[in-house]
Amino acid sequence: MKVDLLNHLKAHRSSAGFTQAQLAEAVLVSRKTINTIENRVFTPSTVLALKIAKVLDVSVHDLFELEYSN
Repeated sequence: MKVDLLNHLKAHRSSAGFTQAQLAEAVLVSRKTINTIENRVFTPSTVLALKIAKVLDVSVHDLFELEYSN
């Protein structure tokens, strides 16, 4: 069974009115870090995921979820 991490960060960031740079500044990372998370190049640490969720006022599960396939 294959497991993928679905990522809804871009949609929630945009809905909250944040640019990548603004979100990055709020969670103390680079804009490139936010970009690589949104593009599924980088999986954030639990601490970073929690920080992002808090700033966007959503749950971590709203941002990221597991997708199972055969």
